[in-house]
Amino acid sequence: MFIETEQTPNPMTLMFRPGQKVTGGDGVDIPTPEAAEASPLAAALFALGDVERVFFGHDFVSVTRNPAGADWPALKPQILGVLVDHFTSGAPLFTGAVQEAATDDDPADAEIVMQIRELIETRVRPQVAEDGGDIVYRGFRQGTVFLEMQGACSGCPSSTMTLKMGIESLLKYYVPEVTDVRAV
Repeated sequence: MFIETEQTPNPMTLMFRPGQKVTGGDGVDIPTPEAAEASPLAAALFALGDVERVFFGHDFVSVTRNPAGADWPALKPQILGVLVDHFTSGAPLFTGAVQEAATDDDPADAEIVMQIRELIETRVRPQVAEDGGDIVYRGFRQGTVFLEMQGACSGCPSSTMTLKMGIESLLKYYVPEVTDVRAV
């Protein structure tokens, strides 16, 4: 099995493409070893010791390393070994339920929220996924859109610029009720 490895804008995160579907749908962020209990693959990656976060995308796995731990030349072969073992075994990605964060929107803003979600799904998420991450809508209150950066985007040095200069500008242009965009 050949797994393609790509750098991301976040120097602490690498994207691994196994040449097959990973989630086959929405991304799943596994930010801690405790959250990895639902996924044997995430648990095996965290067990390496220097893995700080795992993100499963449609057709990729992004792994974020601990900056104080092993560097990529030492850690990358270990990650590739875990990924090859998992994907060749045919084991399931998840054996339990993954917690999904709830949103807290005012029902009076339903039309605005629908516009925001559509823009995020069609214009933002595909671009962010190309860099090994995801961005998930978490709410809209009094003109402010709350978004969660996941995968390579979480903790990325350029994520603030992406959020403010790119996403905020886009949303303000198409949805005048948006006055601010914040990461949660």
